[in-house]
Amino acid sequence: MAPPPRGWRAVAEDVRNETRWAWRSYVERAFGHDQIKPVSGGYEEFFVPGHPMGLTVVEALDTLWLMELDAEFAEGVRWVKANLSFDVDAPFQVFETNIRMLGGLLSAYHVSGDRALLNLARDLGDRLLVAFTKSPTGIPYRYVNLRTGAVSSPETNLAETGTYITEFGSLSKWTGDRKYYNAAKKAFQVTFDKRTAYDLLPWDVHAETGAWRNRYATIGPPADSYYEYLWDGWHLFGDRDLKRWWDVLLRGILRYQTDVVGGRLWFAQVDAFTGRRDSRTQSELAAFFGGLLAESGDVARGRAYHDSWTAVQDRYGVLPEGINYTSLRPTSVGNQLRPEYADAAFFLWLATRDEIYRERAYRHYQEMKRTSKTKYGYTILTDVTTGAKGDFCPGYWWSEQLKYYWLIFGDARRFDYTSHYLSTEGNIFLGARR
Repeated sequence: MAPPPRGWRAVAEDVRNETRWAWRSYVERAFGHDQIKPVSGGYEEFFVPGHPMGLTVVEALDTLWLMELDAEFAEGVRWVKANLSFDVDAPFQVFETNIRMLGGLLSAYHVSGDRALLNLARDLGDRLLVAFTKSPTGIPYRYVNLRTGAVSSPETNLAETGTYITEFGSLSKWTGDRKYYNAAKKAFQVTFDKRTAYDLLPWDVHAETGAWRNRYATIGPPADSYYEYLWDGWHLFGDRDLKRWWDVLLRGILRYQTDVVGGRLWFAQVDAFTGRRDSRTQSELAAFFGGLLAESGDVARGRAYHDSWTAVQDRYGVLPEGINYTSLRPTSVGNQLRPEYADAAFFLWLATRDEIYRERAYRHYQEMKRTSKTKYGYTILTDVTTGAKGDFCPGYWWSEQLKYYWLIFGDARRFDYTSHYLSTEGNIFLGARR
C-alpha cells in the first residue's frame, strides 16, 4: 500500500477529528455510562448492571490529552472528580478493573499531575489489593466486592493473575507505598515457580492452591498479557527477576510453540507437560506478540509474526476474532474493534522506522472507518465476511486503537518517542510531555 497522498499528518488529523466526533456522540447520548451503543444511540454498563462507572470516560482521558483535545479532556476529568466512586456493593472483575479503571486513572494522573486522580487510583488500588491478600497463595481471586472486600472465583488464568505489575507498580511509585508492587510480583513468582520441565505455563490455575487446572500453553488469551507484563515490568521498573522470568519463558515459547506453516510464523497451543502441539488456531488478541518481540529485541521474529497477520488482513480487510492458521479460515467471524494488530504495527515502527508499518496501520484504520462507522460512533462487527454490524463500542477502543493510530501517524508533540511506556490497555505511565 502506498503512503496517503496528503501525508501522515493529514491522517493523524483525521484520526483526531473522528475521535472528537465520536466523543461528542458519547457525551450527548451516554455520558457517564460505561459504553455507548453507537447504532441505536443507547448505552450499557460493563461492570455492574444498572450502575454506571464511567468506563469510557476513564479509558478515553489520556488519549484525549495526547491528541490535544484539551476541552474534551477537561470535560472528562470534571465528570470523574464529581461522580466516580468505588464504594460499590458488587463484585468487580479484578483484572478488567485494574487494566481499565486503575490504569486509566493512573495515566490521567501521569499526563495531568492532578492529585485528585491519584487519590481515586489509590482508593481503588486498596480495594483491589484484597483479592491478593486474602488468597492463600498470593494469586488473586478473579472477583472482589469493592465495598465489602468479599472475594470469589478462585478458578483463574494467567492473564488474570499476572497483569498488574505496571499499574500496581506505578501506584507504588507515585504513592511511595511498596505494597501494591510486592503483591503483583508475588503473584507472578508463584506461577513462574510452577512452570513445567519444558519452561511452559498452562493457562488455567487455581488461586487458592496454585495448582494447574489444565495442560495447555498459549501466547493468546487467557495468557497473553502475563508475558507482556513480565517484559513491561522489567522495562518500566528495571526488576531483574522479571527479566529473568521473561527470558526463561520466552525460550520455552520459541522452542516448543513456534510453528511455521506455508512460510508464515505462528505460535501453536501446546501441551505444557510434553511440548506436543495441541491446536493450530490463533486468536486475534495474540497479534500483539509481534510488537512485544520487537520491543524485547527480537525484531526479525516480530516482523515475521506481523507479516503472518498481515496475510489475514489482506484476505478479510478486517481481522476476524480467531483463525485456523493452516488455512487462514476464521474460527470466529466477529471483530470486537480489536487494537492488537495496530499495537504491534506501532511498536515495530518504533523499533525499525520502516514505513511499511505505518502503511499497514493506515490500511487497518481505513478498513475500520469503512466497516465500523455508524450513526453515533464506531461499532463492533458480528461477521467480517459479510460486514454485519453489532451495536457496541468497547471502552478499550478509546484507550488503545485511537491512541495507536494517533501516535504512529501524528508525531505527537505530547509523547516522548524515545522513552515511554504504554500498558496492555494502552495507558501511558511514562513518556507524557506536559
